Amino acid sequence: MRENIVIGADHGGYRLKEEVKAYLTEKGYPIIDKGTDSEASVDYPDIAARVARAVQAGEADLGILICGTGIGMSITANKFKGIRAAVVHDAYTAEMSRRHNDANVITFGGRVVGAGVAFSILDAWLGSSFEDGRHARRVGKIGEFERNHS
Repeated sequence: MRENIVIGADHGGYRLKEEVKAYLTEKGYPIIDKGTDSEASVDYPDIAARVARAVQAGEADLGILICGTGIGMSITANKFKGIRAAVVHDAYTAEMSRRHNDANVITFGGRVVGAGVAFSILDAWLGSSFEDGRHARRVGKIGEFERNHS
C-alpha cells in the first residue's frame, strides 16, 4: 500500500508542485493538495501549517512542501510537534533525511531544483525507510527537546 502524501506550495513552488503531483499520481500515490492553486502571491507559513497539521492529524503519512528555496517551509513545518521536516536538494540528502532522521516532511525549492531532480529526490525519499538502531536514539532526543523546550 502506498503512503498517503499531502503536498503544498506557495507561489514560488506552484508549477513544480503540479508536476510533482502528476508524477506521484502516476506512480499510484494518493495525494492531498493543500494549495496553493496559482502563481498568485501567498504566505508560505500558511501552506506549511496546512501540510504539517495534516501529517500531525494522520490525514497523511508524509508531507511535501515546495517554496522558492524550501527553507521557509522547513522552518515553519518544524514548529509543529512531531514534524521532522528536512530541506533536501538532491537524492542523497532526501534518502538520508528518511534513513537517519525519519523525516516525515521534505521541502525543496521550485527555484532551486527542476522537475527531473525533484523526481529523483522523491524516488529516493519514498524508496527509503528509517534505519532505527542508533538513529532512533537520536530522533528520540529531538522529541525530548521538543517536549522540554517548548
